[in-house]
Amino acid sequence: MDIRNETVTGRALRVSQPSQDLDNLLVELVEIAPPRPGPGQVLVEIVAAGVNPSDVKASLGHMPHAIWPRTPGRDFSGIVREGPTNMIGLEVWGGGGELGITQDGSHGKWMVLDQKAVRAKPSNFTMEEAGSIGVPFITAYEGLREAGGVQPTDVVLVCGGNGKVGQAAIQLATMAGATVFAVEHTAQQLMAHTNKPVVLFNSSVDDVADIVRQKTNGHGADIVFNTVGSPYFELANNALAKQGRQIFISTFDRAVPFDIFNFFRGRHKFIGIDTLALTSVEGAKIFDKLRPKFEEGLLKPFPINPASCYALADAAKAYVSVLRGTPDRVLLKP
Repeated sequence: MDIRNETVTGRALRVSQPSQDLDNLLVELVEIAPPRPGPGQVLVEIVAAGVNPSDVKASLGHMPHAIWPRTPGRDFSGIVREGPTNMIGLEVWGGGGELGITQDGSHGKWMVLDQKAVRAKPSNFTMEEAGSIGVPFITAYEGLREAGGVQPTDVVLVCGGNGKVGQAAIQLATMAGATVFAVEHTAQQLMAHTNKPVVLFNSSVDDVADIVRQKTNGHGADIVFNTVGSPYFELANNALAKQGRQIFISTFDRAVPFDIFNFFRGRHKFIGIDTLALTSVEGAKIFDKLRPKFEEGLLKPFPINPASCYALADAAKAYVSVLRGTPDRVLLKP
């Protein structure tokens, strides 16, 4: 399809001001003409776009550096419709921290990107699966990389193991051969694909730190991937092995009790990950690392529930479901 000789419009979401709250989302559905890509850019027709908590929070005004107005959306799969001749018609996937925040994102039919920000999707993926990967796997990959990578001898504890980033971290850590534990705040079945057995604890009844030490002959966790922040802060610190690393990506409370003595005596490291600082070009480089593992079946996409694939007209329902904790990976399909 060459849209340059056609008049083709499409729908897109627009947010022009912060919403008061989740029940009063100010998300407008508008009709737009395809934007014109400049030198070094491509025009992508979006087929499926993941909805992340950060997309919704940005619409609520929680991202101070976000521009207004804009089209939200950080993750995508789609088809290149304009750009270099060799890229026309290519089915692509991607994601980035600037998308939907400081420039128009993927929650619409058309999106212009740097051509270095798109990559051919895995050959064994549907477009829906490809559009679901972005932020969760980029966050998990970058967190574990910043923590020095995962070794087969490592013990990894994932706090919030059934969240999307938690599931991605479990996949990556078990693929590396580590011993992996996970924790949730209620009794649940583990949702993540794993490459070896993973025990999921219930923090409301289990002394997680003590059990992890028991199961590792007193060693503890070399890496704690804390996807939730403050609710698991003390538990995670108690579970850390000597020279253990704790990764943070989010939190409920900004201030937490901090035992400095145990921190320096344990030679612990705290690592903060903000994927909003990673551009879509940097995200594409991470996808280069992940794609072969997905094609080999060592990593798996999130299961796609058709009931959690929304049209743009139902975007408000999609946004609300994400921030209220649906277990499904939510997608918009322009």
